[in-house]
Amino acid sequence: MSDAIKHECGLAFIRLRKPLAHYQERHGSALYGLTKLYLLMEKQHNRGQDGAGVATIKLDPPPGTAFIDRERSTAKNAIPLIFGKINQGISTAIAKQPEAATDAELLKQAAPFMGEVLLGHLRYATFGKDELENCHPRRRLSNWITRNLVVAGNFNMTNVDELFNLLVSIGQVPKERSDTMTVLEKIGHYLDMENERLRAIHHQLGYSEKQITAIIEEKLDVKSILQQSAIDFDGGYALAGLIGHGDAFVLRDPAGIRPAFWYADEDVVVAASERPAIQTAFRLTTDQVNELEPGCALIVKKDGSYAVERILEPLAKRACSFERIYFSRGSDADVYRERIALGRSVCPAILEAIDHDLENTVFSFIPNTAEVAAYGMLKELEDELDRVKEKRILELGPSPDPAKLRAILALRPRLEKVAIKDVKMRTFITNDNDRDDLVAHVYDITYGTVRAGKDNLVVIDDSIVRGTTLRQSILKMLDRLEPKKIVVVSSAPQIRYPDGYGIDMARMGDLAAFQAAISLLKETKQDNIIDDVYDRCLAMVGKPITEQENVVKDIYRPFTAEQISKRIGELLTPPDIQAEVRIVFQSIEGLRAACPDHTGDWYFTGDYPTPGGNRVVNRAFINWRQGKKERAY
Repeated sequence: MSDAIKHECGLAFIRLRKPLAHYQERHGSALYGLTKLYLLMEKQHNRGQDGAGVATIKLDPPPGTAFIDRERSTAKNAIPLIFGKINQGISTAIAKQPEAATDAELLKQAAPFMGEVLLGHLRYATFGKDELENCHPRRRLSNWITRNLVVAGNFNMTNVDELFNLLVSIGQVPKERSDTMTVLEKIGHYLDMENERLRAIHHQLGYSEKQITAIIEEKLDVKSILQQSAIDFDGGYALAGLIGHGDAFVLRDPAGIRPAFWYADEDVVVAASERPAIQTAFRLTTDQVNELEPGCALIVKKDGSYAVERILEPLAKRACSFERIYFSRGSDADVYRERIALGRSVCPAILEAIDHDLENTVFSFIPNTAEVAAYGMLKELEDELDRVKEKRILELGPSPDPAKLRAILALRPRLEKVAIKDVKMRTFITNDNDRDDLVAHVYDITYGTVRAGKDNLVVIDDSIVRGTTLRQSILKMLDRLEPKKIVVVSSAPQIRYPDGYGIDMARMGDLAAFQAAISLLKETKQDNIIDDVYDRCLAMVGKPITEQENVVKDIYRPFTAEQISKRIGELLTPPDIQAEVRIVFQSIEGLRAACPDHTGDWYFTGDYPTPGGNRVVNRAFINWRQGKKERAY
C-alpha cells in the first residue's frame, strides 16, 4: 500500500573448500557451487530487482587462461538471464569436449564460471542510473594474480566526498565519484601496498619474482588490508571481496546496520544477506547459521581455511529496524515473530480509532508484505475479544440464555482480503489527472466484504513513507466499499528523517511526516523554527563530519505524535472521499519492544548511528529549503 521503497541489495558468497571433482562425486554435479549460488540469489530476490551480477574465480589457473569470470544484467529477470548465459557457456564447452561432462577438472579448464570462489549480487538502485556499469560485482584487474580484486556489497557510504579526496591525496585519479568505486579503489590501494610489502621483504631474501608471487598468495594479510581500508568508512555495509588468487572476505560495518550471515562445513563456506536463504539452500536449522558480528570480517584463505576476524571496534549495535518491518524475508523465524509482535503492539491505537467497535469492523492488509503483521493484529484482537466475551458472559448470570450465549461465543474479528493487486498499470498517459485515475486501479477491491455505511474498515501496511500511492490510489479504492470509517495502520512509526545507509528515502520533502510537521508549523505561526533550523543546517556545512548534529529534530519538537498523525491523515485524504479517514502509526516503544535486537531507528527518531547520518539529514533539509530535488549523499 505504501509507495515502493527501493532499498539495500542482496549478497551471496560461496567458497568451495574441495576440488570440483569432490562435488561431482558426492553431490552428483561439478556445478554444485553454481546451483547453490543460484538458490541463494533467488531466495533473496526480494532485496534487488534492478539488476544482478555473478563473478567466479578459479584457483591455480595455468598462465594464459582466464580465471575471473563475470556476468551482469540490468534486466528485471536478471538472475535467470545470467545463469542461462552461464549454462550456455558450459554447454558449449562440453559440446566441444564431451569428456568434460564427466571430468570436473577438465570442465573447469574448458568452461567459464567453473570456479571454486563464487560471488552473487542483487541490486536495488538507491543511487546511480540503471546501467550495467553500476551493477556489482565490480572488478579491479591486474596481470599480477594477487592484485586482482572483485567487490560486491550491500552498502551506502555517507562520506563519499572524504573517501574520494583520500584517493586523490594518494595520487589516484578516480574516474567516478561513487561509494562503490571509492570502496573498491581504497581496498585495492591497500591490497597493492600489502603486495609491495611482501615483495620487498622476500626480494631482499633472494627469492625470484615467480617465487615471491607464490609466497604472497600464502602470506597475504587480508585482515590488515581491511583494517587499513575500513577505518575511514562511514556508512552501513556488508561487502564481499574476492582476491585473484583465491583469498576472499565478507566485511560488516561496526554498527551492524546492514545484515550478514554465514555458515561453514567441510565442503563450503557461505555468506548471505538473509539467514533463511542459507537455510533453504543448504537445508540447515536456524541455529546452524551464524550472524557476522558488527565490525568483523569472515576471511577465507586460498587453502580453504577460514576465520572471523575483528577489523574495527564495534559501535553500539544499530541493526536496521526497517529490515524487520519491511525488507527481510518473512520466512526467517525471528522476522516472523517480530512482525507478529508489531501487529499486536499497534492494536490499542486501532481500538481507540474504531471506538472499540469490533463487531462492526473489517480488518485487512495491503500489500502482501504486511500479511504477517496482520496476523499479529488479528491475534491481539482475538485476545481483546475474549476479554469482551468473558465480561458479557458473566453479565448473563448463572443461568444464561443459550441463544445469547451462542451469540457471544460467535463473536470474532472479521479478517477479509479486501484488495487484490490486479495488474501493474503502465503510465503511458502523461496527463496528471488521467494518469492518477489509472494508478487508482492498480488494486481491485473484493466487493461485499464490507457492509456499506455500517462497517469500519481497518487496513494495515508495513509503513507509510511518502503516502503518494495512499492518496492517489488506495483510499479512493477502499472508499468504493462504502465503509463509514477507513483506518490505515502503519506497523512502523512515522518516518520523519531520510536514510543514508541504503534505503531509498533520501529526500526530506518527500516524507509525509515532514510535510505534516511543516504544515503545522506554518498553521501555528511558528515559521521562525523553519528559518532557524535552516540557518543551523547551513552552519553545519563547513564542519568536520565528526561534529555534525541532527538539528532537524527541532522541526518536530512542538508537536505530539498524535498531532502529526492527524495532519498526515488530512494531507493524504483525497477531497472526494466519503468515509472518515484516520491514520494510525506504530509507537517507538512498540517498535522497540517488538524488535529489541534491531535498534537502528534513525528514520523514526533522528538518532543516526554514525556522524555521516547527521550530515545527510542536515543536507536533506537544505536541499528541501532550496528547492533542490537531489540526494543528500
